[in-house]
Parts: sequence; C-alpha cells; structure tokens
Amino acid sequence: MAVGDWGEFIHQTDRRMADIRRGVPGVAKGFAEVAKAAIAPGALDSKTKELIALAIGITARCDGCLAYHVKAAIRCGANRQEILETIGVAVYMGGGPSMIYGAEALAAYDALCSDKA
Repeated sequence: MAVGDWGEFIHQTDRRMADIRRGVPGVAKGFAEVAKAAIAPGALDSKTKELIALAIGITARCDGCLAYHVKAAIRCGANRQEILETIGVAVYMGGGPSMIYGAEALAAYDALCSDKA
C-alpha cells in the first residue's frame, strides 16, 4: 500500500490502536513494555535500534512499522542519509520488495520531517 499522507496515516492508526489498547489492555501494556525495553539505550543507542526496526519494517512490508519507526528515528536524531543507508541494508537483505518499501520509508521520512518544520 502506498501511503499518501504519512501524518494522517499515523493519526488514523493511533485511533485504531487505541481501540486495541482498550480491548486488550494487558496485551497492549506488555507490548509497550517490550518496545520500551528493546529500544532503550544499551550497547546500541536508541537511534541505531530504531534504524534496525525500520529495516525490519521495510523487509516485512509493514506500513505502520515504516511510519512509527521513521518518526521515532527522527526523534532520536536520524538524518536523511542514515535513513537512506538503512534502506540500502534492507534492500540487500530483502531484495526487490524492500526496494519498493524503502522508497515508501523515504517518502515517510520526507513527509514527517517536513511536518516538524
């Protein structure tokens, strides 16, 4: 799926995820704790971990993963070149489908970065 408006996509997905959090609060809380622990700085900093998550999202062809991990990578200080190199690794690991989703990840970065301005 090609997302046209990444900011609106995140807003819409946030609303949908709120339904999940209300419906299965224990599962949602557990997932949030896993995410927090996985991204916490350790031997790797949080930005590196978000870039890894983005690469996995590209290879898994997950639009939500692109949106949320690009947004988080920006928050952690990732720049456009780092996003591009992450896309390169994802293409190496995921082939043609990752090339297409890498283009989507770059579109998400460009759109969400300009939303900050």
